[in-house]
Amino acid sequence: MNIKWILVSALLAISSGVQAAERIKDMASIAGVRNNQLVGYGLVVGLSGTGDRTRFTGQSLRSFLGEMGVSLPPGIDPKSRNIAAVSIHADLPPFASPGQTIDITVSSLGDANSLRGGSLLMTPLRGIDGQIYAVAQGNLVVGGFGAEARDGSRITVNVPSAGRIPNGATVERTVNNAFNVGDTITLNLHQPDFTTASRLAEAINQNLGTGTARTIDAGSVTVFAPRDPNQRVPFLSMIENLEVSPGEAAARVVVNSRSGTVVIGQNVRVSPAAVTHGSLSVTIAASPEVSQPGAFSPGETVITPNYDIEITEEASRMFVFNPGVTLDEIVRAVNQVGAAPGDLVAILEALKQVGALRADLVII
Repeated sequence: MNIKWILVSALLAISSGVQAAERIKDMASIAGVRNNQLVGYGLVVGLSGTGDRTRFTGQSLRSFLGEMGVSLPPGIDPKSRNIAAVSIHADLPPFASPGQTIDITVSSLGDANSLRGGSLLMTPLRGIDGQIYAVAQGNLVVGGFGAEARDGSRITVNVPSAGRIPNGATVERTVNNAFNVGDTITLNLHQPDFTTASRLAEAINQNLGTGTARTIDAGSVTVFAPRDPNQRVPFLSMIENLEVSPGEAAARVVVNSRSGTVVIGQNVRVSPAAVTHGSLSVTIAASPEVSQPGAFSPGETVITPNYDIEITEEASRMFVFNPGVTLDEIVRAVNQVGAAPGDLVAILEALKQVGALRADLVII
């Protein structure tokens, strides 16, 4: 299995050692301005015999028909394979206003085989506070499908028991946020770093005046902002488009031992160390021998297994890491010895144990 090398950082940044500048809007978010999760329970109808027959689905259908003015006789369970009980969830973005639409995801709750071709009936979507913030309805778009034969054989592609409805919910209520509250706003870094937080505050103060921004910790910067929303919006527009050079990321090596993918950060260094690499192969082959008795003799045919064991060991290869070895040299050295993913993990772990690997080693 070949090792796939993914070098984190652009080649230009590696060669020059200069960290590319980023916009503040790409590296930080405003505290309190976030998505809110919505969830609901409903019925999908119009399925072609692929619905479920769970008891709570029948109860939901009876309740729905009752709201529509249809009364079922007591004791009758309205079982139907054309309906399915589903859960609906969605993310309500910040500043969403009544009348706007959002995408929703619909997932089966019962034993429905597929939601393909179904339509979701009107369903209220509630927030964590129990209030209704959106109403969902529409035709499902299902990416998966399945087929089944009478002999029990079946085939399924992707997941037919879940689907999406683009613009399937209409917002009915606005969620309050902290955007227009107080004299300050807080910018939260996506990747907390003391250097980045310091540079971000410095960039704001240089462009908008000394004392406009101050750092709280490695992940947060407080900015004094106008109270008037008509002034606060353009003020934040200027801030989010300022460019800041983020601090260099901590040295880290991430190894996915299953896929053979290795991600090495730009700042990984290795102290002087010598590494030897080799492999041992054991092959066991079975060649059964048959002992046949003579004609008309009372003996029986006997099969005797015979195993051949062969052990081969490749010549070990040694390579040396010099002081301050760079990322390119690490990649070149490991590739030259033809290390497999499992061997590479062992090499990195050994370097970490002896203190030669100047980086965090993460194996997933």
